[in-house]
Amino acid sequence: MDLTKLEAEVTRLETVDASAELLLNQLFTEVEANKTDPVALQALVDRGRAATDGLVAAISANTPAVP
Repeated sequence: MDLTKLEAEVTRLETVDASAELLLNQLFTEVEANKTDPVALQALVDRGRAATDGLVAAISANTPAVP
């Protein structure tokens, strides 16, 4: 049995998980650092929303409709 494809997929998922963890940690750090500055905090929220729009579109485009 060739497990090459499965190993590649597990590695890809581990990379995605690590990236998500890093992103969340950076987000929490930035929120903490800017919690007393509403303008900076709103700019961070706006950046986050813009970044997630692409992710949402990709997920939607690649998720089959539920019957």
